[in-house]
Amino acid sequence: MRKSVKEAKRIVIKIGTSSITYESGNINLRKMELLARVITDLQNSGKEIILVSSGAIGAGMDRMGFSTKPQKIEEKQATAAVGQAILMQLYQKFFGEYNQSIAQILLTGDVFTTRIKKDNAVNTFNTLMKYGVVPIVNENDPISTDEIEGERFGDNDTLSAMVSVLVNAELLVILTDVDGLYDCNPCTNENARLITYVEKVTDDLINIADDTNSKVGTGGMHTKLTASKITSRKGIHTILAGSKNLEDLYEILDGKEIGTFIK
Repeated sequence: MRKSVKEAKRIVIKIGTSSITYESGNINLRKMELLARVITDLQNSGKEIILVSSGAIGAGMDRMGFSTKPQKIEEKQATAAVGQAILMQLYQKFFGEYNQSIAQILLTGDVFTTRIKKDNAVNTFNTLMKYGVVPIVNENDPISTDEIEGERFGDNDTLSAMVSVLVNAELLVILTDVDGLYDCNPCTNENARLITYVEKVTDDLINIADDTNSKVGTGGMHTKLTASKITSRKGIHTILAGSKNLEDLYEILDGKEIGTFIK
């Protein structure tokens, strides 16, 4: 099954807040620059890459004077609005160094349930990729709130799965702060074993997944497995892999056994 990954052309890559920020919430510039270089190189090789990037609230925390993630809805919205601008400014800088055009796409839940909005989104994605532009996707946090029923994804793992289905991607790669799915929490158990292949995501499998301890992220392994159920139903493979070395993306897309492959 890993060999089929080599043939994937349209690929969604999701990177979490904890993968591009420090524990303080400040942006890890070295990681962002490397991510831009690797994705540009993959584009140059003929791949079509869609990047789903978290990090808006993390990026905005320092500017707003928060040492920890804000809890009030209005504070989260304001921090996300400030942080999204910072995030895209940095992506523009780093991708621009490699002459790679990017575009920002902010989504809300109704895009996936309203036919006209859904069609418009599909047309936008397809046109951008036709012209070699890398779409950078995030949830429209300043607009979407937990208080609006059906309007919020809750985490970018779910968003990345829904985007994969929307654009008919052949592969979803979710990069996280652990190397993949383990049989128990590797942060607390040194004997934890990496699960390299999952035939089917079951409720029992989801129940063994522990949530992240990140101070700035919103999702854990539980949300990643739940997201992979969405892609699996549509025939899209998902790979959960660590973000410590972003150049592992080359090996992953070459079919090497890195992370957890979910059929």
